[in-house]
Amino acid sequence: MHVLILGGTTEARRLAELLHETPGLTPTSSLAGRVASPRLPPGEVRVGGFGGVEGLTAWLGEHRVDVLIDATHPFAGTISFHAARAAATAHVPLLALRRPGWTPVAGDDWHDVGSLEEAAHLLPALGRRVFLTTGRMGLAAFAALDEPWFLVRSVDAPEAPHPPRMRVLLDRGPFTLDGERELLRSHRIDVVVTKDSGGSATAPKLTAAREAGVPVVVVRRPPVPDGVPVVADPEAAARWIRERYGSRDTG
Repeated sequence: MHVLILGGTTEARRLAELLHETPGLTPTSSLAGRVASPRLPPGEVRVGGFGGVEGLTAWLGEHRVDVLIDATHPFAGTISFHAARAAATAHVPLLALRRPGWTPVAGDDWHDVGSLEEAAHLLPALGRRVFLTTGRMGLAAFAALDEPWFLVRSVDAPEAPHPPRMRVLLDRGPFTLDGERELLRSHRIDVVVTKDSGGSATAPKLTAAREAGVPVVVVRRPPVPDGVPVVADPEAAARWIRERYGSRDTG
């Protein structure tokens, strides 16, 4: 059984490990190629886009894909909808693997927004020293803000357009609570901006912000396409795939 994993996440890499250990299952991981030095999963790996819905549909047929897993980042919305359309056209079962989103707790000062543009509009009322953890691809939304100072953390260096007053911190999670506390303190951060990526690797910044009384602007994640089943962890995705593999083996 050939399983195509649309990946780039920790969960996708773990799923590839689980499937690579299962006789009869052949995983291929597809990475978008936006990170210069990604952590490669085991098994076959392809890098780059497919060429839209039509290209992905053709790839599924040409490579005899039996199951498609959308384990992309929760904010990689376009590829998720392409996957849903391509899977339906090619008659390939599709599963979405999504880590659960974050939930505020007592003491959190969260400001929920629907986009990076909404976050940029809200920022001047909340603070002047911003810890921006939304990745390097969305900095254009903040480029017109010349008053706030931004600390931007990303895996790779961002390109223009970006905020004029900015320092870049190149780093990759997981991050520690002590480290996030020190980062907020040393840079005198008074507002944090993040996407609701979920998971534990980058969650300590939320705890550090709560302890320091720092408000957090949280960008809501886009929805999974209608009708696509969703699981929350790689182990559940592996079970879902093995059930189909077992059903196929028994006819």
